[in-house]
Amino acid sequence: MDLGLKGRTAVVCASSKGLGKACAAALAAEGADVVINGRNPETVAAAVKEISAVAKGRVIPVVADVATEDGRALLLQPIPHPDILVTNCGGPPFGNFRDFDRSDWMRAIEGNMLSAIDLIKAVIDPMIERRHGRIVNITSVAVKAPIAELCLSNAARSGLTGFVAGLAREVSRANVTINNLLPGTFATDRILEQARHAAKDISFEEQVALWQAQEVSGRMGRPEELGALCAFLCSDHAGYVTGQNILMDGGGYPGTF
Repeated sequence: MDLGLKGRTAVVCASSKGLGKACAAALAAEGADVVINGRNPETVAAAVKEISAVAKGRVIPVVADVATEDGRALLLQPIPHPDILVTNCGGPPFGNFRDFDRSDWMRAIEGNMLSAIDLIKAVIDPMIERRHGRIVNITSVAVKAPIAELCLSNAARSGLTGFVAGLAREVSRANVTINNLLPGTFATDRILEQARHAAKDISFEEQVALWQAQEVSGRMGRPEELGALCAFLCSDHAGYVTGQNILMDGGGYPGTF
């Protein structure tokens, strides 16, 4: 299937590794010019090399922290008015809400809610004027099924979800879509960090094996699977899909709706 992405331009946040990198690679492989970003120059350089091997368009690196205003400005410099925006930001710390102070909450809100809103605000009006735009926010399965020790993430990402629900319906007539991807347990650095945090009376390796065994599918997700879904949502074929929270968790969510 031709996704119609050749010649499109995309900005993918936090895309030097993990799920962001998978999304950037999928878009680049379909012919889009893609800005990728991360905070570590070496990690960004490695991602550029890897993605360039499959890219049919340009791969443009930007070293910046999307959780900061200056970082977001740098991110948009190469392509100020992209056709596609994929927002993403590393999750806040795990822990009990009693252990976090106001500054912890504000950092979580800035990174996992306001950073995405700020970027959406910067790109959406040109999308409306061109009558084409695709925005995908990588959030978390915890938006649908909150996880106690992810309280900071639960709150911030749910705030973004509520914002998107209203805006997506406002801009749909202009062929601008906004959707959220809710990943479950994927084999990324974030999940491995969470496994180290969760391992108490067992080893890290045993904790990872336990989590995999508990998955309905019997395995963790592969980042490239989420990347492929992201690319579809950004394609010409997904113009009638908007305002959705799409779970990708191997069937782990136990509800009907």
